[in-house]
Amino acid sequence: MTLPRLSSLLPLAALLAAALPAPVLAAKPLVFCAEASPEGFDPAMWDSATTYNIAKPVFQGLVEFKRGGVALRPGLAESWSVSDDGLLYTFRLRRGVKFHQTDYFTPSRDFSADDAVFTINRWIRPDLPFNQAFKTPLTGPDGYGLSKLIESVRKVDEHTVQIRLKERNAPFLTFFAMGFAGMQSAEYADQLLKAGKPQQINLLPIGTGPYRFKSYAKDAIIRYEANPQYWGKPQKTRSLVFAIVADPQVRIQKLKAGECQVAAAVRESDLDALSGDKNVKIAATGASNISYLAYNLKRPQFAKREVRVALDIAINRDALFKALFPKGGATQAVNPFPPSTWSWNPKTRNEYDPAKAKALLAQAGYPNGFTVNLWALPVQRPTNPNGKLMAQMIQQDWARIGVKANIQSYEWGEYLKRAGAGEHDVYMSGLTSNSGDPDDFLWNSLSCSVSKGGQRFCNAEFERQLQLGRQTTGQKQRTPYYLKAQEIFKRERPWITIAHSRIYIPLRANVQGFIMNPNGSFDFEDVWLK
Repeated sequence: MTLPRLSSLLPLAALLAAALPAPVLAAKPLVFCAEASPEGFDPAMWDSATTYNIAKPVFQGLVEFKRGGVALRPGLAESWSVSDDGLLYTFRLRRGVKFHQTDYFTPSRDFSADDAVFTINRWIRPDLPFNQAFKTPLTGPDGYGLSKLIESVRKVDEHTVQIRLKERNAPFLTFFAMGFAGMQSAEYADQLLKAGKPQQINLLPIGTGPYRFKSYAKDAIIRYEANPQYWGKPQKTRSLVFAIVADPQVRIQKLKAGECQVAAAVRESDLDALSGDKNVKIAATGASNISYLAYNLKRPQFAKREVRVALDIAINRDALFKALFPKGGATQAVNPFPPSTWSWNPKTRNEYDPAKAKALLAQAGYPNGFTVNLWALPVQRPTNPNGKLMAQMIQQDWARIGVKANIQSYEWGEYLKRAGAGEHDVYMSGLTSNSGDPDDFLWNSLSCSVSKGGQRFCNAEFERQLQLGRQTTGQKQRTPYYLKAQEIFKRERPWITIAHSRIYIPLRANVQGFIMNPNGSFDFEDVWLK
C-alpha cells in the first residue's frame, strides 16, 4: 500500500495558526517530512526509528543522552545512585514536572514516584491490571529482557524510586534514556482503565515533553503544539508538524519548495540534487547502525548452518555497494555492530565464494538449491537506501548457486507486523544503537529473550557471553566476552550483515538548533526557524 502524499503543507499550517491564540500567530510552524507512519504513540510498544523520532517530543525518560553524544545526563530524575553490589538503583525525581493537559486528559498532580513505579511495573509485571486489560507486547522492555532482570520497583517517597535487580547489569542505566523508557502518567492509565479504553494509551499520548499531542490524520499528518507548562525552556517553535511522505523524491521536492523544513534521511544519490540549493543544508553523521538480512530459523533449510553461510558468501558485496552507495558513504558490515563500537572484532572477515557456497548447499542436502521468499525493505533507510534494488541484486547472486528468490514486500506497518509474527523466510532489517554499547546491538536482537517463537537466533554459547558482558563492569573487562560473541556470530551466521552508513538529514537553511545524535536520531526540543 502506498502512503498518501500531501499536496501542500503550508496552507494547512496557516489554517492551524489561524485557529490558535494571538501569541502563537507570530511563531512559524516547523514541518518535518517523515518517511513512514508511526506504528503508534506508546514508546514501550514499538522499536522502529520512525516511531521513536515521532514519539520523542512527547515523552521523556528518567535520564537522557546528552544531545550529540552518548553521555548520560539527568532527565526526569535529577540524580541517581547505585549500591556497591550493583543491584540497587535509587532515582531522585525532578519536582514541578507537569504532565500534558489536553482535550482528553487533565492531570490533577505533578509527575511523581507513582508514575515511575507504574511505568516500570508495566514493563515487568504481566499481572498488572493495566496489562491484563491491554495485553500487548512491549517491544522495547521485552527486547532488553527487563522482566527477567528487574526484581522489584518501589516508591520510597513522592520523589524517590528504588529499583532492585536480580543480577548486575552494566548498561542498565542507559535503558532509561532510550525511546521505550518514556514515563507514563499513572493517573492517565487509571482513567483509561476505568473507561474501558486502555488501548488509547497508544493512540492519544500523554507525556511530560516539550510538545503535546494535538491530532493525527492516519498516514497523513501529525500535529503537536508546544507544552505551555513544560519544566524546561519554553519552545520557540509553537507548532510542530510531522507530514507522512513515503516517496523520497517528493520529500526532497517539498523541502526545496519550503513545504517542510526538515526531511527524513536522504540517499547518497540525492545529495547532488540538494547541494546546489543555497536554501538547503545537510546535517550528517557516521551513525552507530547496521543493516542486515535475518533468517527465519524455524524454516528447515535455515536451521542448517551450512545453508546460512552459503547464502551469505554467495552475495557480491562489492557490486552491491557500488550500486547502493556510489559516493562511498557506507562500509561493509562484517560483525553485528560497527567498528566505531568498542570491542569490535578485527579478526573476522566477509567472504565472496559462489563455488564454496554451492558445495555447502550440497553438503546440507540441497545440491539443486531451493526456493525462498526474500522480503525487500519497503522504506528508505541510510543503511539500505533501495530495498528493491538490493533484493534484485541478491536474487541474481543466489540464482547463480541454484537458489530461487521470490521478492516480496508490504507496507511498512504490515511488514513489521508480519516479520514479528515469523511469516518471513529472509527479511531485510537493521538497527541503530542509542548508547553505543555492544549490548545494545546484541541483546535485543540476538539473545534468546527475543526469540519468542523460535524464528530468531538463540544459541547457548552466544547467550553466555552476552550474560557475562552484562554482569561485568568496565569496558576492558567486558571486551573479551563481546569478542568471543562476535566469533560465535560469524560461525553461526544468523544474519547476513550488509552495511554501516553515514546518515544525511536535509534541512532548510533557516533551521536553528538542530543536532544529530551518533545514532542518527534527533529531536525537536529547542529547534526553531530563524
